[in-house]
Amino acid sequence: MARTEPKRITAERLERSALHYLQRFASSSANLRRVLLRKVQVSAAFHEEDPAEGTAQVEALIARYLAAGLLDDEGFAAAKATSLHRRGVSRVGIRGRLAQKGLNGEQVAKALDDLGEEPGGSELAAACALARRRRLGPYRIKDREDNRRKDMGTFARAGFGSQVAHRVLDAEDPEALEALLREEED
Repeated sequence: MARTEPKRITAERLERSALHYLQRFASSSANLRRVLLRKVQVSAAFHEEDPAEGTAQVEALIARYLAAGLLDDEGFAAAKATSLHRRGVSRVGIRGRLAQKGLNGEQVAKALDDLGEEPGGSELAAACALARRRRLGPYRIKDREDNRRKDMGTFARAGFGSQVAHRVLDAEDPEALEALLREEED
């Protein structure tokens, strides 16, 4: 399929693109800036124009959205951290993914602190979620001991420490793991 030529970037077109993107995806201001600047760069290169005007329009649009509350970096960081934690992503992984979205260290640290205060916000809870989702340790139906090293590697690559991984993998069955998790929360 042949690609169509990019349209010239105008303030209205940037606004429509930004709103369309925000309708489909939650985003940080830095991530939206990156998406819009990519459009500006492609259009400017194709039409042999200076991208400075488009860049200024993007910055004004981002500032306006931040002032209006349409973009909220701290809210985005908190929601994304909670979502990733529920999927079984470690704190190390959450920190990296939030940094990829353009959030600064202070915003990431606040999101991780808020996550630790929630019930079920521990590293063990995230490890249990990963084990359940990937069918590791007590959720593995057969050949559990034969796959222990493989499971440890999965936890290590996901950013979990060996103590947390051992606690999850040493559980006899899913019920014992859930009991361990409830015990930690008390």
